[in-house]
Amino acid sequence: MLKQRIITALILLPLVLGAIFYLSSPWFALAIAIPVALGAWEWANIMGIEDSRARMPYVAGILVALLLVYWFDLSVVLLASCLWWALAVWLVKSYPNEVERWQSRARLGAIGVLVLVPAWWSLVLIQDQEDGHWWLLYVMLLVWGADTGAYFVGRKFGKNKLAPAVSPGKSREGLWGGLAVTAAIALVVAFSTPAARQVGIVPFLIISLVAVVGSVYGDLAESMFKRHRGIKDSSQLLPGHGGILDRIDSITAAVPLFASGMVLLGAMD
Repeated sequence: MLKQRIITALILLPLVLGAIFYLSSPWFALAIAIPVALGAWEWANIMGIEDSRARMPYVAGILVALLLVYWFDLSVVLLASCLWWALAVWLVKSYPNEVERWQSRARLGAIGVLVLVPAWWSLVLIQDQEDGHWWLLYVMLLVWGADTGAYFVGRKFGKNKLAPAVSPGKSREGLWGGLAVTAAIALVVAFSTPAARQVGIVPFLIISLVAVVGSVYGDLAESMFKRHRGIKDSSQLLPGHGGILDRIDSITAAVPLFASGMVLLGAMD
């Protein structure tokens, strides 16, 4: 299993970095649409659609949504994403008491749109900015830093469960450890980049930490949906890693929240 994970990671990492740094915006948008489509295929399974062919209409619907957002520049999806992730925090904390509010296939389908479409648009929006490739790398570094900090601090000091009904392994202490690591990363970047200084050190730090909290609940929300569906992995598309959604669940929350904050502060168009 470990060997498979390493091989898969070594294949995917150069592809991701190559797309971020070397593709023009239209080609980047097209390239990123591929994992989003695969994520939509997996999400259809979370909705309860087991037959692979029967999932294709949902995948097609997501792709049409991506095209409309790109064509009409519908950045309002960022607001929709922020509202969804605020709601997701409550749903995770209240699980399983509020399951009836989202367990229908139609509502899960709508949630999938709110998870996948704004994440894709945020990636495209950020990458299209001046030095946008570095900002994407920064957000990913925040997510990786949060995961690392949460793992080591949670393992050493974790006693209070963050969402025991969803993911018993995550602790509040781990969350604070992840926030501490990412706060350090954010401060280093804030003092060394013009764009961060332009919006202000404190606002930039707040945006970064909100994105990190979002990444944690992005992970927890997907775990909640999978637990309710009775599956461990969203699929087996990535040997040793599970599915696409299992790898991007944190990113689907972190990137829209970061992009929304930077747009609000005038650092992105």
